[in-house]
Amino acid sequence: MTSADLRIRVLPSIAEMPAAMWDACANPPQEPYNPFVSHAFLSALEVSKSATARTGWQPQHLVAETADGTVVGTAPCYLKSHSRGEYVFDWGWADAYERAGGRYYPKLQVAVPFTPATGPRLLVPPGAHAEAARAALAAGLVELCRLREASSVHVTFLPKSEWEFLGRHGFLQRTGQQFHWENAGYASFDDFLGALASRKRKTIRRERREAVANGISIEWLTGADVTEAAWDAFFAFYMDTGSRKWGRPYLTRAFFSLVGESMADRILLVMAKRGGRYIAGALNFIGDTTLFGRYWGAIEHHPFLHFELCYYQAIAFAIARKLPRVEAGAQGEHKLARGYMPVTTFSAHHIEDPALRRAVADFVKREQAQVALANAELAEYGPYRKDLMTEQQ
Repeated sequence: MTSADLRIRVLPSIAEMPAAMWDACANPPQEPYNPFVSHAFLSALEVSKSATARTGWQPQHLVAETADGTVVGTAPCYLKSHSRGEYVFDWGWADAYERAGGRYYPKLQVAVPFTPATGPRLLVPPGAHAEAARAALAAGLVELCRLREASSVHVTFLPKSEWEFLGRHGFLQRTGQQFHWENAGYASFDDFLGALASRKRKTIRRERREAVANGISIEWLTGADVTEAAWDAFFAFYMDTGSRKWGRPYLTRAFFSLVGESMADRILLVMAKRGGRYIAGALNFIGDTTLFGRYWGAIEHHPFLHFELCYYQAIAFAIARKLPRVEAGAQGEHKLARGYMPVTTFSAHHIEDPALRRAVADFVKREQAQVALANAELAEYGPYRKDLMTEQQ
């Protein structure tokens, strides 16, 4: 079978496809589970009116299928009227193109809205049709771009293998930087601390003591413990942080109830309590190989409480669950001193206008070299003992 033997449909809502059919492509049994590409998560974004045409995220999900209607691949795709909530920034491209007389929006975004976490984007289960399905989806994105009169297609936070695949199909390749924690088989948090240089180890111990010094206790809530009362408290934290950081929080209160109903066992709320009430919290999603840190907020501010809830508690949970990795969200060189090391992230871009494509191609080529250099330099300043880093190399 070739990609020409497959047809592409576009779904105006993920509700148009049964959950089991979508998830057979997004999270096949042979692959590690990723919570963000699941039907439950994407559906919660749409049903809660967090990611809709009205908010600038019009669903245009692609489906690749055989002539008899057998689905062999999907891709979460949105027609966008802005560049907010993406975390791979193209505002400079949009500004330059529009100053030159072009129209940058709408554009197509293949991503999980508001979620800068690496995961599959061409959702194709392993099998005989996998290569043809990926090729059909790639071609379908380019054709949909033309049909919607969009300027471009942006596939963000995809695995390196998909990045390389789309590069072979004419997409421009871009890199970025995040900070992730890797589990070297630690038996406990103290075991992790033992891998750090003495000064860094003492700093983390001091920060952890001071974070809970004012009578603060910390709870892990997952499964049935994630109640509506807990969501009410967390949503207040989320709204406070969102309002201060980006003006208007992206997610509605209904979103949290929906994922709580459908994904409770894949959710970890790390909540801080003082004086009998919750005062701060961090929301994480649990994959098979990764704990994904997503949102944090507080209604009381205490020294180092952010680091404790978002970074140290995430590490402790990953060690307890034997998860290989923690991804703590976008950006943040301050994570380096806390054991999170620089890693490269990937995005792929199709640009319709030849002149804009040439300019972007030149930019991403130079940017790749800068990202590689920055990652190498920052790695030298990691908190780990030099003897262990030498052994690992």
